[in-house]
Amino acid sequence: MENLIYPCLWFNGNALEAANFYCSVFDNSHIVDQNPVVVNFESSGQKFMCLNGGPQFTVNPSISFYVVCETIEEVDKYWKKLTEGGMEMMPLDKYPWSERYAWVQDRFGITWQLSFGKMKDVGQKFTPTLMFTKSKAGKAEQAINFYTSVFQPSSIVGIMRYDPGEGDVEGTVKHAQFRIKEYVLMAMDSSLSHSFEFNEGISLVVECETQEQIDHYWDRLTEGGSEGQCGWLKDQFGVSWQIVPSVLGQLMNNPERSPKVMEAFMKMKKFDISKLLEA
Repeated sequence: MENLIYPCLWFNGNALEAANFYCSVFDNSHIVDQNPVVVNFESSGQKFMCLNGGPQFTVNPSISFYVVCETIEEVDKYWKKLTEGGMEMMPLDKYPWSERYAWVQDRFGITWQLSFGKMKDVGQKFTPTLMFTKSKAGKAEQAINFYTSVFQPSSIVGIMRYDPGEGDVEGTVKHAQFRIKEYVLMAMDSSLSHSFEFNEGISLVVECETQEQIDHYWDRLTEGGSEGQCGWLKDQFGVSWQIVPSVLGQLMNNPERSPKVMEAFMKMKKFDISKLLEA
């Protein structure tokens, strides 16, 4: 069975408020399930997790969401709603890559690249876009090659590089698109002076059916990276991942079992499905 891959957004106690906001902004959106820790919503058939993680981490633009808008009116509508209480990072305008585009930060700190284009060119409405900054600038292509080796099947859709005089290091990644399993990701290098880099504010969740899958992704993604608690890890580029059993949501939504399940997994780094089922 295909692994489900989706982003997790970190909030300080206001995950439900944020999920409701995104469902009000984007068409075809609804909350799927919720508990005091996690609120999951779907938009255009894609899953997002909103986590009440506390004040420890805050989201930043190192991972943004590229949004395919099939009409100029759609770009304008999302821009208007997302900039309320937020801000523009790149103004709403015509750019070489799109007739209508803006990069905005919403009131919760999540950043969105709103772009007029065709769904068939990307294949999904929302695409996490990894920006390699600071010490990781120039490593986007290495990361793409690594991720496409970890997940099978995978493919590199295309890589555009900076030409001389384009404002960044020649030959580094201006924009790239690739697939891991059926999930599309984008990547870019930026050697400009940024105050942010990858952190736990936005992580990528990989749901696994079997312990064998958990072991594989955990072992590969922690190469040169670091292990965290409760299925969290950081890869060698600083990107945070959560390698979780797909049965976890079902166990956590069972009021009788969830306290014992939570007690069991709070002791774990890598998840052990058999111990969760025994809890």
